[in-house]
Amino acid sequence: MDSKYRLGIDIGGTFTDAIVTDNQGRVVTTLKTPSVADAPEQAIFNALEQLQERGVDTKQIDLFVHGTTLGVNTLIERSGAVTGLLVTRGFRDVLEIRRLRLENTTNLYGDKTPPLVPRQLVKEINERQLADGTVLTPLDPQELLAAVEDLVQLGVTALAVSFLHSYANDSHEAQAEQLIRERYPQLFICRSSAIWPQQREFERTLATVMNAYVGEQMGSYFKRLQAGIGQYGVSATLLSTMSNGGMMTAARAAAEPVRTLLSGPASGVIGATYIAGQAGISQVVTFDMGGTSVDVALIDKEPAYSTENQVGDYPVIIPAVDVTAIGAGGGSIAWVDSVGVLKVGPRSAGARPGPACYNRGGEHATTTDAYLHLGILQADRFLGGQMRLYPELAEQALTRLGSQLRLSATQTAQAILDVATANMYAQFSPLMARKGVDPRDFTLLAYGGAGPMHAFLMAREVGIRKVLIPPSPGTLCAMGCMVANLRNDFVFTFHKSSGHLQDGELLSQYSLLEQQGRRWIEEEASGGVELGGTYVIYSADMRYEGQAFDLEVTLSEAEINSPDQAKHKFHQQYESVFGISQPDAEVMFVNLRASIVGLLPSKPAVGLVQATGSSKPAELRSIRFDGLDHQAKVLSREQLSSERRISGPVILEEYDTTVFIPPGFAIYRDAGGNIIGEAEL
Repeated sequence: MDSKYRLGIDIGGTFTDAIVTDNQGRVVTTLKTPSVADAPEQAIFNALEQLQERGVDTKQIDLFVHGTTLGVNTLIERSGAVTGLLVTRGFRDVLEIRRLRLENTTNLYGDKTPPLVPRQLVKEINERQLADGTVLTPLDPQELLAAVEDLVQLGVTALAVSFLHSYANDSHEAQAEQLIRERYPQLFICRSSAIWPQQREFERTLATVMNAYVGEQMGSYFKRLQAGIGQYGVSATLLSTMSNGGMMTAARAAAEPVRTLLSGPASGVIGATYIAGQAGISQVVTFDMGGTSVDVALIDKEPAYSTENQVGDYPVIIPAVDVTAIGAGGGSIAWVDSVGVLKVGPRSAGARPGPACYNRGGEHATTTDAYLHLGILQADRFLGGQMRLYPELAEQALTRLGSQLRLSATQTAQAILDVATANMYAQFSPLMARKGVDPRDFTLLAYGGAGPMHAFLMAREVGIRKVLIPPSPGTLCAMGCMVANLRNDFVFTFHKSSGHLQDGELLSQYSLLEQQGRRWIEEEASGGVELGGTYVIYSADMRYEGQAFDLEVTLSEAEINSPDQAKHKFHQQYESVFGISQPDAEVMFVNLRASIVGLLPSKPAVGLVQATGSSKPAELRSIRFDGLDHQAKVLSREQLSSERRISGPVILEEYDTTVFIPPGFAIYRDAGGNIIGEAEL
């Protein structure tokens, strides 16, 4: 029997989740441990200690994939390095001007988000290249080094270089990087042509600045993590998940951390896609509710990707799994605003001090406190009994909050759940409308520590009739790390009309992108990652001549070889989105894209438990819900079967989560160990 292990870890705001499989994909164990905000690597060390206590030989781990929120937290908290920016003369205000769009069109008094690099740390360099890459004004090395010296004197430790049109010709940026590294080797330096060489000066510059801003902390974190796991005998190449749902080596992630900013939510979506495929369900809305937020994504056989994601207040142009935050999480704090209205979130109690019921110093009522007070959570069974909750502290916090609303603790707890659900509905419905889908046609796939507890309430509110809860839902993001593949995205700004293409020109440019991708994957796999094969996904940003917005169209090899076929596909996609097309019009190929994927040879098994076929309740528990008293059946997943459906209210208790099925839904267990809930007529 193979004794080698694979380890997937996801570091969340409240808990750090881990899953261990053997090399045949069989799940060995899962666990959750509190995150450590000021030292995220410590939570991983704690997890490794717990794995050793469970009999896992950590010396036998030969694949270690992890995702972290360190980069995105650094941006949101604005706690990154003092960063300088070098730009072409005349473009000093690129981060200030942005796109000249109101972030909230209904608020004429909204404050502009301050840039990551203040204006005094932006230096103009007298160099210029044209849109076709032709050099108009050569780079002056002396002026460049003098500007960098000024920035260093001002305390800059990280430097971003973003020159005009460097996507077409990177020679000036490459020359600048070499000169600066020779003179100032202590600086963390990145250039836009290496980070993301795409037209759009603001977005390209911002991505480079974000990379520089978080790079120092990420690099330091990975060094501490690599040294620390060695103390537990882990010698495997350390891998990090990416925003696009793939993974890369930690060494690469330390140099290009901007690619990891949305890796946590993306890992969950990749795991959910795998689970849905195993269950034979193609259309899914994911519902990831952790301690801090609720994230949703659409899966129609494959997850949707976007180049218009947001990280905090900042747009990110680099492709990422399309995930949207729609609400507050289980640790989100309930409060009363200045006019006496109950609000939930966005501030979270985190892991420390945590909800009031954690008895770690938290005094504010949270969603978790509400569930505990209503009887849906059991105080002595949280995390499989490893962590005790304190109902009296939850009641005290709810009573204090309720006094401002003239409500009892029980009424306040129900109000918190109602407000949290209403907030989700208010953002979920227009989001689905913008994406052109009817959520009633989709299955809600819930995960995260609090997702299964709230999923049926959300489904009831929006009209979704089917809910799927996978095995070990509280650690699905960690499982997503295990089913991710090596993947990276490459782009080339082409900007040519279909009427001016030369024979083979499109194929030639795609071949260059593919060569970049295959070099990248060879370098990443050389660290000891075994691959089961590779493939390339081609696409292009296309639009009609004279238009300002693009559609990304996935292209086959045949369509790359025949621009007319590519045009025809664009016409079809344009009509499916807008209801009209112009088949005789010329089409612009704006950006060419290629994604290289290296497949891992085996994936984790889905089923973690075997059904006993017994539906005898472990107990009946008195709960208060929707203002009424109920007797809820309390079961474990093993007691469910596919032969008999059990009607709510039902509470399923698991190590990493609690599943709450309200009246109006019935549940059963499928062959893969998933809990399936369906609305009763």
